[in-house]
Amino acid sequence: MRLSEIIKNVEIIDKFNFIDTDVDDLDIDSREVFSKSLFFAVKGNNTDGNLYINEAVKRGAVAVVSENKNDVKVPQIIVKDIKETISKIAYNFYKPKNKRPKLIAVVGTNGKTTTTFMIKNILEEAGINAGVIGTLGAFYNKAYVEPSLTTPDSLSFYKLVMDMANSDVEYVIFELSAHAIEQKRLGDIKLEGIVFTNCTQDHLDYFETFSDYENTKMSVFTQNKCEFAVINSDDETGKKIILNNNVKTFTYGLENPSDVFAVNVKSNVNGINFVMNLFDDIVNIKYPSTGRFNVYNCLGASTLASVMGISSRAIRNGLSKLKVVPGRMEFVESFNGANVYIDYAHTPDGLENLLKSLKEVTKNKLILVFGCGGNRDKSKREIMGEIAGKYADFTVITSDNPRYEEPYQIISQIEKGIRKTNLCYITIQNREMAIGYALTKLSSGDTMVVAGKGAEEYQEIMGVKLKFIDKEVIKETIAKLDFSGDLI
Repeated sequence: MRLSEIIKNVEIIDKFNFIDTDVDDLDIDSREVFSKSLFFAVKGNNTDGNLYINEAVKRGAVAVVSENKNDVKVPQIIVKDIKETISKIAYNFYKPKNKRPKLIAVVGTNGKTTTTFMIKNILEEAGINAGVIGTLGAFYNKAYVEPSLTTPDSLSFYKLVMDMANSDVEYVIFELSAHAIEQKRLGDIKLEGIVFTNCTQDHLDYFETFSDYENTKMSVFTQNKCEFAVINSDDETGKKIILNNNVKTFTYGLENPSDVFAVNVKSNVNGINFVMNLFDDIVNIKYPSTGRFNVYNCLGASTLASVMGISSRAIRNGLSKLKVVPGRMEFVESFNGANVYIDYAHTPDGLENLLKSLKEVTKNKLILVFGCGGNRDKSKREIMGEIAGKYADFTVITSDNPRYEEPYQIISQIEKGIRKTNLCYITIQNREMAIGYALTKLSSGDTMVVAGKGAEEYQEIMGVKLKFIDKEVIKETIAKLDFSGDLI
């Protein structure tokens, strides 16, 4: 594509050495540049792309986009906001052969992944080809693309959308994180619809205050960002969005007046059953995973689908036929008469919802294995420890993804919270050993859950991602245990 086509509708401050050259690729990492690439010199938190412009040119960059003028001979395009520019250029460059799919976003602290898969399944039940982009990666037709970020960078995102369009995908449902909103990864594209799940404490290592985090999420609910919004009316931030946005809005909930709501909610180890009032259409819903939070996810997905014109029959069937989303309240195996689960819960609200839901369907003890990630919001660690002590009968505090922090430092901060409510706990830094120890404590009627990582396939320690899959570790450990519960 010609450079002049790529920079259409981009706010340009100045140009230097401009030649309308051919561009075959877009890159923000100088190490990935090859012949005829357009290089974006992005100043990030850890490094400045302007320092690598000469390297990019040597590797074959034919033009550079930056917020600063640099001493190179290739065409330079100077812009005011490079993050916004990247998303606009990516939108122009990754132009599909077929019609571009409509985009549906799910915004919220918890529930995004499950809700996106629910929507995808409902649309496919209605005969609509849909794809998903999010924490678990990208899924469309029979293709799978491994995950990078919750919401990929602009270049990766629009390339995925192009690939999906060329595979005849009509709708792309994706998780829209607060980081992606703040970093303007979508540019000024207008979404078909947005589902808001909730807003609770998370990412305060990045956003200075909860108010900043909340306002970032709320900022997408405007007429120029989406056609309509589906809002959880029981969430405090959701209430603010309902009162203050100028978008056509539809609501769902369990406690406050809503367009869509549920009654007669029943939970057991096999899932949830409830009656849904869907814009006055009464629908019996069955979903194969337990938890009140999953009722909310079902309601949000159903509301959006109904607004799109999907039949209540397709909604009901789409939810009942959906396999449990990997790492989200996922049953792994039974051992010694106990049920063992994994879950991604890594926030105070997520952990509390998880434990409350499992407590409801547990006959005897609820045993929890969890930790907190390093180099992330430290203030939530003590809070999560207190929640663990309040709801779990016994807790094994362990290492999550310590990253560059000392694991025992993280564990000790969690301990401060759990000591306020329950002294029935132990600390075992090694995650595999922690899981093994918890398994040996199980007896009939117990429930065990390993929380924090869900379907992640690694443990990040000192910048290295080592293979570690909670589900596999559980299964392998159970295979090593004899019937007395002792490791062979």
